[in-house]
Amino acid sequence: MFVCGLTGGIAAGKSVVARRLAERGAAHVDADALAREVVEPGSAGLADVVSRFGSDVLQPDGSLDRAALGAVVFADPDARRDLEGITHPAVHALSARRMADAVADDPERVVVYDVPLLVESRGTAGFDVVVVVHAPREVRLRRLVELRGMSDEEARRRVDAQADDRTRLAVADVVVDSSGSLEHTLEQADDLYDRLRSLSAAKQAASPDASVGGPS
Repeated sequence: MFVCGLTGGIAAGKSVVARRLAERGAAHVDADALAREVVEPGSAGLADVVSRFGSDVLQPDGSLDRAALGAVVFADPDARRDLEGITHPAVHALSARRMADAVADDPERVVVYDVPLLVESRGTAGFDVVVVVHAPREVRLRRLVELRGMSDEEARRRVDAQADDRTRLAVADVVVDSSGSLEHTLEQADDLYDRLRSLSAAKQAASPDASVGGPS
């Protein structure tokens, strides 16, 4: 299995690149979507969250009240670690299953593991390549204000809550520069896919058993 870790700061254009890679044939595994899935109503993950944090973190319909839970965990580092102890193993197990399913019929298929906070929480272990989609801070701030309707203050708060550009770029094997036009970003994504596919084929040829596994 060849796994590309894909990350980027808020408003950097990571979703554009992920979508293009999927259009080209990559398997897109979204860590945020998995994190929501493991605490869906009726799941063991949600039961564990309620056991730890109480029913106040539930909506009237029994689904997770993310705002209420967020208010608890962001104010208490111990609570946040407890939440991560519940969700991270579940996300890891689910992502491993999704990746294995994705390459079952094509061992050379590229798996793109989309992790917004890779630098801040996930780390780079287990990836064959780490790709950072990058646009400078000022570009991202402008996008948040102009395209998402945020105030200047809210945009800065969102950007500053994540790793800075230098820290994120330090883990990159490949950087996609998304500060220019959409067309330029898509061209880079196409080139990236071709490169990843070649690397995946080479890995599979060198080790036929490489289709088993994934990020730890």
